[in-house]
Amino acid sequence: MRLLLDSFWRAVAYCLLPRVILLSLAPLVVMIALAAGLSYFYWDASVAWTRGALDAWPLLSTVWGWIGNIFSGDVTAFLAPLMVVFAVTPMIVVLSLLIVAALMSPALTRLVADRRFAGLEQKKGASMLWSIARSFGLTVLAMLALVVSMPLWLIPPLVLVLPPLIWGWLTYRVMSFDALADHASAEERATLLRTHRLPLLAIGVLCGYLGAAPSIVWASGLLFAAAFFILIPLAIWIYTLVFAFSALWFAHYGLDALAQLRAQRTAAASSAPLLPADALDAERRLASSREIT
Repeated sequence: MRLLLDSFWRAVAYCLLPRVILLSLAPLVVMIALAAGLSYFYWDASVAWTRGALDAWPLLSTVWGWIGNIFSGDVTAFLAPLMVVFAVTPMIVVLSLLIVAALMSPALTRLVADRRFAGLEQKKGASMLWSIARSFGLTVLAMLALVVSMPLWLIPPLVLVLPPLIWGWLTYRVMSFDALADHASAEERATLLRTHRLPLLAIGVLCGYLGAAPSIVWASGLLFAAAFFILIPLAIWIYTLVFAFSALWFAHYGLDALAQLRAQRTAAASSAPLLPADALDAERRLASSREIT
């Protein structure tokens, strides 16, 4: 419990660092760059195609004409740009978050390691390619679990439990692995993940519930179209900040647990009685050192 609370407050404090705040704003920068590039090359063609699709349906053409007579305007000319924006925004957001998430988690782990565990040896127990492949496979499993569990969401209590639990499991499996990938050996990582399974899962579930907060802002942006361009970037920033907090929490917990594990093993090795063969080797080393001196 001490390690859980200590890592929590440290993660909260690290979220106030200018470097972390700048990292949390990175998806907005990437999203603006992607939107500007796509708008420059494809905006006119996309709007023209969407407007043509709206006018091509006879039933909808009648509806557009009826609405246009009421408001004295071209309805499709107004709806086509909005439909393009609503269709492209989720893809831009997801791509931006994936790009930043791939870069943010290692950067935040290095930040924690440099500030708190500079003397902790890096044993490189997992490669980046293996970490990416593992994260992709776990994400696919989580998406399948979400799809399979959707019928259960009709039961009111379960809709508040199952999605955060699934996302919490995914967060726990991915971020705990990434937090230890550089510093722990494969054996140390397996030991820590087995020993601290419940606290790490609790961190993941809590972060899963925190990750649901931006969805409220996102839904508000969809309901209030006038505030779409304000609420959606706000939701993206909150989501990225939650992701940064999650990565920091797992990094503080995982590296602190690793440091304690190594300290315990060192203390146990130094206090363990020497076996006869070990004692003989120690005497030989002592004798050789005396001969040299």
